[in-house]
Order: sequence, then C-alpha cells, then structure tokens
Amino acid sequence: MSNPYNRKQSLSGLNLAHLSDADLSKLIKTILENKIHGLAFSPVMDGQSNLSHISAEQVRARLAVLAPHIEWIRTFSCTRGNEHAPGIAKEMGLKSMVGAWIDYDLDYNEAELTNAIEIANRGEAGILAIGNEVLLRGEISEDQMISYIERAKAETDVPVGYVDAYFIFENYPRIAAACDVILVNCYPFWEGYPIEHAHIYMREMYRRVERVANGKPVIIAETGWPNIGTSEMSAEPSRLNAMKYFVDAVQWAEAENIDLFYFAGFDEAWKIEKEGDVGAYWGLWDKDGHPKYY
Repeated sequence: MSNPYNRKQSLSGLNLAHLSDADLSKLIKTILENKIHGLAFSPVMDGQSNLSHISAEQVRARLAVLAPHIEWIRTFSCTRGNEHAPGIAKEMGLKSMVGAWIDYDLDYNEAELTNAIEIANRGEAGILAIGNEVLLRGEISEDQMISYIERAKAETDVPVGYVDAYFIFENYPRIAAACDVILVNCYPFWEGYPIEHAHIYMREMYRRVERVANGKPVIIAETGWPNIGTSEMSAEPSRLNAMKYFVDAVQWAEAENIDLFYFAGFDEAWKIEKEGDVGAYWGLWDKDGHPKYY
C-alpha cells in the first residue's frame, strides 16, 4: 500500500471501508511514527491498580514507550506516584494535561488539588484537568466541583478545565462557564453505536459541546474503541473496529484542527472489575508495552 498519511496533508477523504487489516496496520504505524496529539497515560502495570503506589522509575519506563509517538500526555491523578509523570514527560520533550482525581473523598481531593497546583506552578503542566466524570458519577455537588475549578484558576497561571461526558456540559452550564477550556469525553462505544455510525456520532458529541462552550476551546480528553471483550449493544470490540476507529478519529481531528487525547496508551487489566472484560483492552499498546496494531 502506498503511504496515504502525511502530516502536511489531511486524512480527510480516506475511505477506511476498503482498507484491509494489513493496510490499516501499516497506516497506524505511519500515523504513530509521525506522532499524534496526545494519549491518556496511566503507568499502572499488570498486578497493580489505580490505588497502587507507582515508582518514578516505573513511570519513566512506561512513558518512554509512548514518548516517540505523541506530543502530549494526559494524566488522571497527582498522587500515589502519578505526580512524577508531568516532570518526567517534560524531560522527554512532552507537554502534559495534568489530571487531579476528584471524588467523594474530600480529604483525598485536597491532596490531589494541592499537588496539581504545585505541578502547574513548577511549569510542568500545560493544562490542568480538575476532575474526571465526577458529576456523571454523582460523587460531589456542582457547587463543590466549581469551587475546585475556581481554586485551581486562582492559584495557577495555566488553563484549567473539567473532564466529563458531552451531555454533562449541556446539563451543567455553570461548569462550562467556570472552565477556561472544555475537556470532553466522547464514547460512541459505551452508548452502543455500531462502528459504521460511531464516527458520525463522535463528531456530533463534539459539536454539541462546542455549542455550549461560548467560544472557549474544546478539547477531546478521551475517545477510543476496545479490541477485545463483550459487545455494548451494537458496539462490537474487535481488532478491525479498533483500528478503524483510531484512524478515523485521528483523520477527523487532523482535518478539523482539534486537539484529541486518544484513550489509551496501554491496556489495563485492573479495569475489568468496574468495566467488565472489555475494560482491559483500550490501549494502543498491550499491558506489556507491545504495539497491538502494527
């Protein structure tokens, strides 16, 4: 197959329906060699969970696998060793969207927020993402979430946003108003859309958030497709579907000049407990750090 991907050209118009598994594999290799905007990064390895304490050495080793292929990382926490990631990323020439994990534990929220602000004030954060799907989970109030966002804005000089599903920003306009940047998760898979229509629906999710953003930047903080696991209504995990979704997402973001953080860097087995078997297989690299699609 001739190389259809060039960073100087848009991918728009590429007909994925006529590309074979082998063609898509070559295309993904080329895309990643030329770098994508960003990836969701978790340093957790097999036998660990999001509650494990991760060493700086492990963070560095895991990040080194992804670094040649990206410009940004998105982190999810600033405690249990995750706070090492932005500084190490900076050493590797990467930028970071630094996530502070917020939930029902107010004491732990304080530790997350304090560390996130310190990281930003050290010059290691390009964007602060305060909270991820907290309102979707119903763990704290809208007023409490806004207070965290406002505190981060007051104590740092970097753009501050909040991450949640597209419809949350429609339902909570005060959240959108509080943010410097709107950070949206777009998952046609979890809403059961078949791969044939998933890309169209993902675009509509983004546009719906744009309409309530009042001119503020809108970044896709997460989108992706798993390759193994149980189907979600008409959304089927498979190698081919995962490859098509990745290429199309990058294609569209490139054409529209949209910043997109793909989910995820690595497969994470610990997610099976909360998301079922499919939760473990969203990575572009497997749990051992091997590329899955080329």
